[in-house]
Amino acid sequence: MNQNYPFYLKLSCVLISIVVLGFLAIIGEQIFVPMILGLLVAILLTPLSRFMEKRLRFPRSLSSILASLLALAIIGGVIYGISMQVAKLSNDWPQFQKQFITVTDDLQSWISKTFGVRRKDQLEYLNDTARKSISTGTAILERALKSIGYILMLTGFTFLFALFFLLYRTHLLKFLVASFTESHHKTVFEVVHSIQFMVKKYLVGLFLQMIIVTILSLIAYTIIGVKYNFMLAIITGILNILPYIGIFIALLIGALITFATAGISHVLFIVIAIVVIHAIDGNIIMPRVVGSKVKINSLIVIIGLVIGEMLWGIAGMFLTIPVLAILKIIFDRVEGLQSWGFLMGEDDEVPVFKSTFDKYFQKKKIELKSDEISDSESESAD
Repeated sequence: MNQNYPFYLKLSCVLISIVVLGFLAIIGEQIFVPMILGLLVAILLTPLSRFMEKRLRFPRSLSSILASLLALAIIGGVIYGISMQVAKLSNDWPQFQKQFITVTDDLQSWISKTFGVRRKDQLEYLNDTARKSISTGTAILERALKSIGYILMLTGFTFLFALFFLLYRTHLLKFLVASFTESHHKTVFEVVHSIQFMVKKYLVGLFLQMIIVTILSLIAYTIIGVKYNFMLAIITGILNILPYIGIFIALLIGALITFATAGISHVLFIVIAIVVIHAIDGNIIMPRVVGSKVKINSLIVIIGLVIGEMLWGIAGMFLTIPVLAILKIIFDRVEGLQSWGFLMGEDDEVPVFKSTFDKYFQKKKIELKSDEISDSESESAD
């Protein structure tokens, strides 16, 4: 029996649910982040695992382990290549100090001539700032070590979850189907199939986009003559996954490293190169490779990025788009939540409740026509 609840009661339930889910997401960050990452990796590796099981006649346990180890080896190789470049970057630290001292001296001269602030006063201010920075150095070092440990732990648990999701994928699907009544089994299968299809296509498109941006960045950095072109190209390709803000972080890192190793003249070329690459990515690569897989409007993406960063930091920002896409698939197929799915999508999508809009606009057209007729009759009477 359908019941129409008042609006304030529905709004209260929605707000309470959002607060409870947000609180659970914050306190469960250590398990939710690797679990979601593991689920995405498992969906991406499922075709490879099925190929091993059907064509090579491997048992599911062996195929799951091999697929997970292969993905872990690829990511480990990329991390190893970046770490080797970072180790070489430490050799240029004296040159970075020299560049910094030169720029600081020029800046002090400009401030002294423009604002009349003596060099002695500027040095006293810099010394006070340096003392305060030294007092927080231990905390910064401790935080950096914790971040490295967190990344290693996150990587390990992500691939453990991916392994078990691959191993128990049929068991988990049966659990989902058994959790609903028989009348909803078809909808459950449709939702699971749509999520698998969307995540697989989206992640493949994302990897293609990342590879193309990395290659373009490597070509640009090589032409400009940047010393650590391979490392900067990979960083640019990875950070480009973050919508809107990732490219600015890559630009800042590239400008700083180029300034330390090549000078200010090369920084301008780096800025121009990254802007051109971002324009190519936003207008050509992204719409054709990734844009057709996930249709979520920019407003929801921005809100999701902010909430993801507030909940889970950088990992939350990386997970924003796939999580939003999964929620949209669920909202579009669950009765009572179609309006939320329509809110997250684009304007050109056809909503489930399209007939209501058609009736409304048809009624408005009839009213407008009747008003025009009455106006014409009144004019003729005059």
